[in-house]
Amino acid sequence: MIRIAIDAMGGDFGPEPIIEGVVDALDQKKFLPILVGNREQITSFLPEFYLDKVEIIDSNDVIAMSDQATQALKRKDSSIYKAVELVRDGKADGVVSAGHSGATMTLATLRIGRLPNISKPALATLMPNKSINAKTLLLDVGAVTDCTAKNLYEFAIMGEVYAQKLLGLTNPSVGLLSNGEEDSKGNALTKEAFKLMKDLPGFKGNVEGSDIFNGSVDVVVCDGYTGNIVLKASEGVVSTVFDLMKIHIKKSIPAKIGAFLMKKKVFKKLKEKVDYAEYGGAPLLGVKGCAIISHGKSNAKAIKNAIFQAIAYSDSGVNDAIEELLTKK
Repeated sequence: MIRIAIDAMGGDFGPEPIIEGVVDALDQKKFLPILVGNREQITSFLPEFYLDKVEIIDSNDVIAMSDQATQALKRKDSSIYKAVELVRDGKADGVVSAGHSGATMTLATLRIGRLPNISKPALATLMPNKSINAKTLLLDVGAVTDCTAKNLYEFAIMGEVYAQKLLGLTNPSVGLLSNGEEDSKGNALTKEAFKLMKDLPGFKGNVEGSDIFNGSVDVVVCDGYTGNIVLKASEGVVSTVFDLMKIHIKKSIPAKIGAFLMKKKVFKKLKEKVDYAEYGGAPLLGVKGCAIISHGKSNAKAIKNAIFQAIAYSDSGVNDAIEELLTKK
């Protein structure tokens, strides 16, 4: 049975939505959740029926969002440290945390360790695009702010394999984020990375920011500094668009009627497309195991889907496939 370690204390809203997400996940899939955190608080939110369906590891320290990520290695009694150690020790197949993302990435990288041929891990996320049933995988979105060309090359391989194994794409296309599609465009980093990536089977060349959302490629590669800005800017645009729609709908009776008629078929589908809760979390690719990093504001639905993502990742063989591809290069 798949075992998933869950940082029950991470996240902006404490253990309640996390426990609720675990319960919802247990209702749909068979796995063993290992809840790490304050036992008393965990059991206060966990229905009695589920007590024998989970394992609880007691922890009385929580790394707050305001704490430095570098403190994580010293705070061995923290919930995220203990959760990561379960994966390191082979007692869990994956870890899910909505807590301090920097601490989770630091611990996963240094305690679980990197895959043998990976120099730096990458945080990957799914971005909405205009294709009805497709999404674009973007990496890195924050794990490595200062990248080398070799890092970007490895990100491309990891993204390609993830798209094959987890997204079900037979021949995923990969693009390198740049300021123009021409081969000559880009900065010193992307130009050097382009030379390394051009022989990859799925590499389509440089892509622009708009290509993330138009579905022209399946995987977009960039450094973590750029990727994080793209991610945060995209979240801001989506939030602003929805707010503007609400404002203008309220001002017009015909708009209200139209919005009511489109509520289920259009707005519901649109919300599902852009809602982070639908994806659950971002996998940290390149570590010897599975680490899913969820949004700090994750609700029960997001936690449930993050757990499902961890289960799918653990079952997929993606890490073996990444290593196999890298050793052939």
